[in-house]
Amino acid sequence: MGKYFGTDGFRGEANVDLTVEHAYKVGRFLGWYYGQKKPGEKCRIVIGKDTRRSSYMFEYSLVAGLTASGAEAYLLHVTTTPSVSYVVRTEGFDCGIMISASHNPYYDNGIKVINEKGEKLEESVIEQIEAYLDGAMGEIPFAKKDEIGRTVDFAAGRNRYIGYLISIATRSFKNMKVALDCANGSASAIAKNVFDALGAETHVINNEPNGLNINTNCGSTHIEYLQEFVRAEGCDVGFAYDGDADRCIAVDGAGNVVDGDVIMYICGKYMKEQGSLFHNTVVTTVMSNFGLYKAFDREGISYEKTAVGDKYVYENMSATGNCLGGEQSGHIIFSKHATTGDGILTSLKVMEVILEKKQTLEKLASEVQIYPQVLKNVRVRDKKAAQDDEAVQAEVAKVTESLGSDGRILLRQSGTEPLVRVMVEAADMESCDKYVDQVIEVMKARGHFAEQG
Repeated sequence: MGKYFGTDGFRGEANVDLTVEHAYKVGRFLGWYYGQKKPGEKCRIVIGKDTRRSSYMFEYSLVAGLTASGAEAYLLHVTTTPSVSYVVRTEGFDCGIMISASHNPYYDNGIKVINEKGEKLEESVIEQIEAYLDGAMGEIPFAKKDEIGRTVDFAAGRNRYIGYLISIATRSFKNMKVALDCANGSASAIAKNVFDALGAETHVINNEPNGLNINTNCGSTHIEYLQEFVRAEGCDVGFAYDGDADRCIAVDGAGNVVDGDVIMYICGKYMKEQGSLFHNTVVTTVMSNFGLYKAFDREGISYEKTAVGDKYVYENMSATGNCLGGEQSGHIIFSKHATTGDGILTSLKVMEVILEKKQTLEKLASEVQIYPQVLKNVRVRDKKAAQDDEAVQAEVAKVTESLGSDGRILLRQSGTEPLVRVMVEAADMESCDKYVDQVIEVMKARGHFAEQG
């Protein structure tokens, strides 16, 4: 990860960590960089945004930077991150930009850059953007006269994406009562249109964005509101998205949460039965629940584990050809249809399994026993030293032996803070707490705890 860009773009509080000057300079660099690749013609860059108050400010700043460098800026307006990815790769754009801080509160925002293949931008180009932001590569020349770029309204691109989603469905949703929680974010402009077109009785909540209410007590990070709605209205199923709709968490008809791990199991098992699960493998991160792996083992489905982040999941899928992967948080990637997590697409694929197998989501999800989990963050002097300490590792080995085949322990360094995360999954919460505390006590005894400021 770089100084500004993390695993999911340049993100922070608007005009504090991420300012209009940053956005302008990112636009200046991208317009110049892609323009160099097309001498004699203008590069084309498409921009989407979520519903945050600051998204309009950043959109205008990016457009100013892009056009000042000679690029043509195409505006999708309020749309989802996966729609930008789709439009870039199907409409021949040089790159795409999504303005969003995903599941973060409204006062944060972010800039996600997508390459011409619809994938997250290469690290080598991100390093150059950061060098320019820090003034390490000098000035970029301004476009002049007829070389100056322009903006183009491209709402049609979003409509084509909606049509694409509708085309993926294998059956009508008629007689299905579906609840959608749009998180007052990007899905508000798309999700209901898709489900209505497919014939569902669609009930939508949190689809009145005002710039300040995105992700506020709603969406995939506050699933309890959708659970209550599904139970109260007698819906067959519910789907909750995050701010830019690249995540999906489901709720069954009884109001139970069906997270990304269980969605991967349901879809993975179905795809195996259909003969479409390439390599018979699902790509997960190290944070997927132990119960998911037990269920995969039972069904004869292989799995791979990556570092946390859908970026790493996709890198694995791209390198191996695996076609299904994702995270517990609801970032699910179906590589036949998309190059990024897509919440609305995920909900369509879950609907496909429900309809094709003629089973409720509750029945499909009941095949996975999710193990209790305890995760504690330990603030330390040195993350690597604390995690690699021989005494700590010996205690981890001891816990692993005690858990046997009925659980697991994981130590993971935070990517952004001086923390070591200690996570245990076991058959009961008491065991989880006991084993986590055992390892933390060894860290403390070995002097790894940081002084509290």
